[in-house]
Amino acid sequence: MELLLYIVLATLAGGVLSVLLAASVGLTVLARWADRLVGFAVGVLLAAALLTLLPKAVNELGPETAGAWLLAGVIAFFVLEKLALWRHQHGKQEVAPSGPMILLGDAMHNFVDGVLIAAAFLHDPALGVATALAVLLHEVPQELGDFMVLLSAGYSRRRALLFNALSGSAAVAGGVLGYFALRGAEGVLPYVLAIAAASFLYIAVADLVPELH
Repeated sequence: MELLLYIVLATLAGGVLSVLLAASVGLTVLARWADRLVGFAVGVLLAAALLTLLPKAVNELGPETAGAWLLAGVIAFFVLEKLALWRHQHGKQEVAPSGPMILLGDAMHNFVDGVLIAAAFLHDPALGVATALAVLLHEVPQELGDFMVLLSAGYSRRRALLFNALSGSAAVAGGVLGYFALRGAEGVLPYVLAIAAASFLYIAVADLVPELH
């Protein structure tokens, strides 16, 4: 149960603390440092994926199997993102998503992050800490963007903070569910770690690096 407590605390940091950090200083300090924060998050995500998560998966599965799952994960995240954005394209160059769609997508993303954090902790507590830190660092700039979108969609600051925090708490649900679902399935953990590496790689390369450009 001690490990479950660590998972809950880590998912709270990644899901809820990131929302509070983004909202509390999003309109002042972080607004001036957003670009540098995104660049730092890219480095942390790439390091976590390529230097911690993927080597663990390779050690357990072998390079070919781990590489195949990494590739499958990248393709899956690409398809999921396109399906989520399908309604907003329809030939238009830019269509801003509504507040509810932002919250729904963020909640789903946070839930998956929680499962990945739980899998990392079950494999190795030190890996879990590194994964939670990577999630926290990439969530802060993302939550900053979500907070701004909610404000522009007509939400008050108080409602934007409340709803964003609720969507962030989905990470805790994912962490708890991941703990009980994966605790007796050690053979599944290396595959989840490969998918986690794919998630971090995709977020860094497909979402954050274009922002830097």
